[in-house]
Parts: sequence; structure tokens; C-alpha cells
Amino acid sequence: MARKILFYETGGAEVLKIVEVPTPEPGAVEIRIRVKAIGLNCAEINFRAGTYGPPPAVPAQLGLEASGEIDAVGTGVTGFGVGDVVSVIATFGPAQFGLYGDLVLAPARSVVKHPANLTWEEAAASWVPFTTAWTGLIDIAKLAAKDTVLITVASSSVGLAAIRVARREGAIPIALTRRSRKADALLQAGAAHVIATEEKDVEEEIRRFTDGKGARVVFDAVGGPSFAKLVSSTSMDGLVLTYGVLSKEMNSFPAIQVLRRRLTIRGFAANSTLDDDARLDVGTVLNVVRRPEALRSRVVALVEQRVECLQNQRLVSCFL
Repeated sequence: MARKILFYETGGAEVLKIVEVPTPEPGAVEIRIRVKAIGLNCAEINFRAGTYGPPPAVPAQLGLEASGEIDAVGTGVTGFGVGDVVSVIATFGPAQFGLYGDLVLAPARSVVKHPANLTWEEAAASWVPFTTAWTGLIDIAKLAAKDTVLITVASSSVGLAAIRVARREGAIPIALTRRSRKADALLQAGAAHVIATEEKDVEEEIRRFTDGKGARVVFDAVGGPSFAKLVSSTSMDGLVLTYGVLSKEMNSFPAIQVLRRRLTIRGFAANSTLDDDARLDVGTVLNVVRRPEALRSRVVALVEQRVECLQNQRLVSCFL
């Protein structure tokens, strides 16, 4: 038998139940993993709460991110063997494979042998932020050397990953965070500049840092009233990427700025890359996450995010 976490109604973390289930047998192109650590992310939290697309059919399993050792492989799987140390890239929905468990299945295309210098926790918590940043900044924006990119919620896991990806390409990441107490940490993480959005004039600061040209790329997870300021801080022919809506307020749409600057505004999700084998270059993304200091920043960011969630009483479900 195996143990798995299921929920029978939507809600906070209190709806999660540990239950015994038959040990799953891998299909031809599946791998069974003995889980050592799981990741937690907002998609799972919102799915469990019933605010992530259509309401889940209950009872439902949950889990996108995990690391562990291979326990069994399907008959069609090559390149992996029992005992291999692996982690899982989230190329599927929150309830499809349900990685919250001690013995779980994952599709072979989503499994990767992670670097030996990562802990179980670091390996489990790395892929979602880095694949999100990679999809937006590289696959879509084609970020290049000396490009300026504005990164909102920069102290989040995806924000820190975006800083790392931008730096790797020789771009100039400008980190946006609400308060200046995080500035030193963001500069140490690789940000070229930091703007405390609740303390500074965002548009004026961006003009100063870009010599009045604006940023070629905006990488935004907030939306809401601040969206117009980001658009007005974009360069001619710039690109505004939105991958989240943390603000609960309506976006104001600055149509005149969009027209005058010939801007492109585009939403995306990481699965636009992850669903396509030809575009999913695990080896390249792995080079970005291989350095241990990047992953340690990611783990610290996760802890800070969950503490902040609890302090703001927005998500009691930040922890299992």
C-alpha cells in the first residue's frame, strides 16, 4: 500500500487527508517515485480552494512538484533505472498525477536526474519558477544582452528565477518589490536595480535607470492598478508579459500608451513550452538552476512567501 494526500471538499489546508491507496503500477511510459520532498505552489493552493479554473471533481489528488528515488519504471521507459535520484517538472495539471504521496507516478518525459549538489527540498522546489521564467523571458521574449526587464514581485520564487535567467543572458533586471527592506537581498540575488514600489515613484525610477528609454520587457505577476505604470515605463516596441494576477483589483488599460509605444501585451503559462517536446530543453534550463546558490535563494523565497501569506491572512493554506 501507499499513502497519498486527497481532499474531499474545497477549502484550506484543513481539507487535506492522508489516506492509504493501492501501490500504483507504472504504465509503459511512466515512472514510480519514492518521494523524499514535495514542492508547494499557488496553483495547487488555488486548485484546492476551488479558485483555479473549474471546480475540482472530489475526491481529488494534488501535487505538481516532487523529488525522490525511482522505485519502478514502465516497460517503455529508457534512460532511467531503479534507484536513480530524480525530480519532476510540472508538465501536467495539479490533480493529474497527484505527487503529494510517498509512492507516486509521473510521466517519464517530466522526470529529470537532478544535480547531485541539490538537497531533496531544493530539487523539488526548483522547476516551476525556473520553467516559468525561462518560458516568458527566453522562449517568448527572446531576452538578449543589454535588454532591460522589469520584474514584479521580484522576491518571490519566480521573481528570483527571472533575475537569474536575465543575468545569464546578459540582460539588466530591475527588481520591483513593495518595500526597501528586501533591496539588499535582491541585489545580492543579481538585480541590477531595485525599486520599492510603496516608497518610490515607479515611473520616475525606471526612467532614471533606463536613461529615459524604458524597459524592453515587463515580466508581471500582479496586474491591478499598477499595470498602467508598468506599461508607461516600457520602451518603444516593448513587450509586457503577464503570468499572474495577484492584485484583486481591476487592471486599468492604458490604451494610448499601448498605441503610441507600439506595445505587445501577452499572457502566458509555462505549459506553452512544457507541452512541446521540441521546445522543452531540459538541459538548457538545468544549466540555469544547477548553481546551488540559486536554489538556496529559491528555498528562502518560498519560506518568506508563505510567512507573508500568513501575516496578511490571505492564504491560511500556504503550509500543508
